[in-house]
Amino acid sequence: MSTDVTAKTPAPAPSGKGGGAADGGLWGLVLEGMRRNMRQYGMLIALGLIVTLFAVWTDGDLLLPRNVSNLVLQNSHILILAIGMMLVIIAGHIDLSVGSLTAFVGALAAVLMVKNDMPWPLAVALCLAIGAVAGAVQGLLIAYGGIPSFIVTLAGMLIFRGLTEIFLEGQTLGPFPKGEQKIGMGFLPEVGPDTNYHNLTLLLGLVLIAAVLLQEVRDRRRQKSFSLDVLPRNLFLLKLVAVTAAILTVTLLLASYKGTPIVLLILGVLVVGYSYVMRNSVFGRHIYAIGGNLPAAKLSGVKDKKVTFYVFLNMGMLAALAGLVVAARLNAASPKAGLNFELEAIASAFIGGASMSGGVGTVLGAIIGGLVLGVLNNGMNLLSVGTDWQLVIKGLALLAAVGFDVWNKRKVGS
Repeated sequence: MSTDVTAKTPAPAPSGKGGGAADGGLWGLVLEGMRRNMRQYGMLIALGLIVTLFAVWTDGDLLLPRNVSNLVLQNSHILILAIGMMLVIIAGHIDLSVGSLTAFVGALAAVLMVKNDMPWPLAVALCLAIGAVAGAVQGLLIAYGGIPSFIVTLAGMLIFRGLTEIFLEGQTLGPFPKGEQKIGMGFLPEVGPDTNYHNLTLLLGLVLIAAVLLQEVRDRRRQKSFSLDVLPRNLFLLKLVAVTAAILTVTLLLASYKGTPIVLLILGVLVVGYSYVMRNSVFGRHIYAIGGNLPAAKLSGVKDKKVTFYVFLNMGMLAALAGLVVAARLNAASPKAGLNFELEAIASAFIGGASMSGGVGTVLGAIIGGLVLGVLNNGMNLLSVGTDWQLVIKGLALLAAVGFDVWNKRKVGS
């Protein structure tokens, strides 16, 4: 069973004699670390290259503060779906219903809030619960009914799409209450003195940098305490500098406009929470186990049916959250909402390092894959590329990512 819950980097040769990377200095260490961790860093490097290329092609428009903020708002629902989809794929399954479930929850929210004047917090809680129930029903059929996930979720895709049409009667319904709208397009309030920046966003950025650096140092110490291979010190310091620079850049860009979108905070909580579950909890290890080697997992006492059930329940709840975010951002529920969302989420997971055979993938990888697609979409829109060619380019990006994964496996195997 192979997982990439914690990347392990074999150390380079300890001395200058025959050391290869050691003889090349810092640059040699960088190349050696990248070569040995190509699966982990490949898409991150690709994201950086895509951002750089589109920033040049659009004369810097891609990295304007307003556009960066819009990039977060426009792709937040796909990133939410990608987190849940990554867990489903790691467990060795697939979910084709999430786009239709997203639309259905948006329609349900509109009926509750707009038609029936239900208080928006109660309606949001009810929609999340219904999304969880929908995912649980599919999980029961897959885990305990023995029906393949492809068939169950394909049926779910048709059912939820039909229910969306029934609930909305083929019409767009809105607008939503102000509180619901803020979930999808609201920003944190202004606080403190006038500094030409959003002070609360600057504070959050500094806290995030401190937390990430502290976590990286703790992880390194823990790995060394268990005699695991770690990055060479110079390469580790270079990694910390790069992470700090990236977070600081995004923080300044967001603080130069309206500040931190509320949905970005929601997404941040999800990333931290699910990353912890997948890396440090028994449940997360069981998800990797049943996807990596189901017979061995069963022999080890893993309750595979129970794990599968909760994976799909979780996917339903995240699809409901994505539906609320989309409806809030558009300020209306539409029968055509959610089209191809499932394909975007699946593509994000595979671009982010998931394996078709299951057992491999990370939450952060799903976010990176979603950002790759988001930057591609945004950059091509800024360049006025037609939707036909956009589909072609995104298809080629997905094919290249999966092809790279296959090539990397063969190279490691050899």
